[in-house]
Amino acid sequence: MSEGNIKIVVIGGGPGGYVAALRAARHGASVTLVEADLIGGTCLNRGCIPTKALLASAEALSRARAGQEYGFEVAGEIKPDFGRMMARKEGIVTRLRENVEALLKKAGVTVLRGRGSLAGPGKVAVEAADGSITTVETDKVILATGSEPFRLPTFDFAHPNILTSTEALALDEIPESLLIVGAGVIGCEFASFYSELGVKITMVEMLAQMLPLEDMRVAKQFQSTYRKRGINVMLKTKVESVSEYADDHVTVKLSDGSEISASKILVSVGRKPNSAGMGLDTVGVDVDPRGYVVVNDYLETTAPNVYAIGDLNGGILLAHVASYEAMIAVDNALAVDPAGRRARDLRSTPSCTYSHPEVASVGLSEDQAAEAGFTPVTGTYRFAALGKTMAMGEETGYVTIIADKETDAVLGASMMGAHVTDIIHEIAVAVQNGLTVRQLGDTIHAHPSVAEALMEAAHDVHGECVHIAKP
Repeated sequence: MSEGNIKIVVIGGGPGGYVAALRAARHGASVTLVEADLIGGTCLNRGCIPTKALLASAEALSRARAGQEYGFEVAGEIKPDFGRMMARKEGIVTRLRENVEALLKKAGVTVLRGRGSLAGPGKVAVEAADGSITTVETDKVILATGSEPFRLPTFDFAHPNILTSTEALALDEIPESLLIVGAGVIGCEFASFYSELGVKITMVEMLAQMLPLEDMRVAKQFQSTYRKRGINVMLKTKVESVSEYADDHVTVKLSDGSEISASKILVSVGRKPNSAGMGLDTVGVDVDPRGYVVVNDYLETTAPNVYAIGDLNGGILLAHVASYEAMIAVDNALAVDPAGRRARDLRSTPSCTYSHPEVASVGLSEDQAAEAGFTPVTGTYRFAALGKTMAMGEETGYVTIIADKETDAVLGASMMGAHVTDIIHEIAVAVQNGLTVRQLGDTIHAHPSVAEALMEAAHDVHGECVHIAKP
């Protein structure tokens, strides 16, 4: 069977699904993309993009308020215009969504609006909003239905003051106070945005650190920056019950016996897969106890010719992982690589928190490296000694590189500060390609730049940092 006459149906139009559809079409397949909601999925419409647009507004507001620091003054009171911030966010989302839709059209992808499900081997049923069902015959299926916010049973999500990330992106007015349940990436990004608008923020996290997936050292310093901003962070604390639902607030009882009230409560404790009602049993697609679709390293499910990518398979729940896996699934479905099937490799997946300050990491932390049998050595460079960050007025932060003492291989990095979500990719390339710290440090970095911190940290691994790293 040649690529040109292979039929592929992709269920889900998010960053995994639409990338899969575009890649398959460019390889000559006949592609149908099924989406019940908005093209772009959660990431573009209710996640990554709108939150970054709002965070950019908050950053601009912060810089305007610090005008005297930068040598200018703004007449009158500087205050947020929440409606315009939300309108700007929606404008960005709409433009990007229309761009993706145009790409799909240009590539010849057939887009069917409706809920897709498997209807037996080689068949996908699409239920439209009016209840009508269209059955599409196909050779291959790529499942890319993503995930949705996990809803703790403690809360009544029908109440307007109980929010998931979706509702937190669509408020009509700035709340007076906000209780955020969960101090992971999503909770921290919303805390960063709303605190800049003057909202009184309390964060409750049942674990012992903020950003539980990040290195403990970074998390501790990150927590310090939030507390300096007036954000109340309560660790090792759970919401036990709701004491009162009122029109203008909700009161909850915490595990330490205290009570706290807030205008709104944002529940951000993770996500769950959109795997229910997809007809997985009609073709023998297995799911694990949490509902994630089981796949192998080639993203094949337990059913022939059916692949699952992104959040749905429970690997790493990030948009960029979904897009990466989309390319692998398509290449395997169409046998693009003459050398054989491609296996996914998530070792160099960057993790990024777009708060203020930003946090980013990739590869192994120092503790993980030791657990994996390496002899880890580290090098650190602080932003307070970096010319570019001084000029920017962003001196909070640092870079730590983790390497193997025996081989000098770059194993990973953890960093906090301005633009670390951009410079983390240099370390991702090093990890992915087995580069050494010496190779990284000997690479000429532009001066002045934030990326110089990586070069200096690499030199520090060998005790050769010529600039002051720890003022």
